[in-house]
Order: sequence, then C-alpha cells, then structure tokens
Amino acid sequence: MRPLTHPALGDVTVEGILHALADPVRVAIYARIAAAECALMCSEFLKLDARDIPKSTLSQHFKVLREAGLIRSERRGVELRNTTRCEEIESRFPGLLKSVLNAHRVQLAERAAAAGAA
Repeated sequence: MRPLTHPALGDVTVEGILHALADPVRVAIYARIAAAECALMCSEFLKLDARDIPKSTLSQHFKVLREAGLIRSERRGVELRNTTRCEEIESRFPGLLKSVLNAHRVQLAERAAAAGAA
C-alpha cells in the first residue's frame, strides 16, 4: 500500500481548501467528519444523502480532502480512520472553516425548506 501523504500546515492554502469543499459530496463528507466526536471510517460514507457513492469515487473524494489538508487519515487494517484538522487550520486561517460549514448548513436548510414547500 502506498503511504498516505498529509501536507504540512504551512503548505495548506485557502485556495486548496475552497477547491476541496466546492464539491457538494466532499463538503457533506467534511461536515459529517467535523461534527463527529471520533474518527470515521471511509465505509461510513458509502451512502450519503440517500445516494450510493461508489468506493472508487469515495476514495478520490477522501484523497482531495486529505491533500487539501482538511483531514488526517490513518490506516486500520483495510480501513482508513478519518479525523479533521480543524484546530490546525483554525490557527492558520481563523474563522474560515466555521464560515464554510455554517454556509453549508444554511444552504441545506434552505434546500430542505424548498423541498418541503414543493
């Protein structure tokens, strides 16, 4: 197995973070990991928002999040345990992740309200 690479905090960029979180599946994955009190396995995301996510697609999403510096992944047998690097990123870019995650929650609430009204 290839080793997992995690960028040093100094190599994490705002552009990389925003690019990684611009995808609706990746921001949903990240929001769920950020809300969790413990590490989450990749397999916990095979079904996301009532959609099946293929393993290969899921692997790519986790790779993008990891390479952007948003998550730390650790191998446990054949699974990867994923945690956020929120505290580290907060120290480098204060308020960035809180703002993005809050905007994501607002957007989800608006979509739910629109679906309920239809």
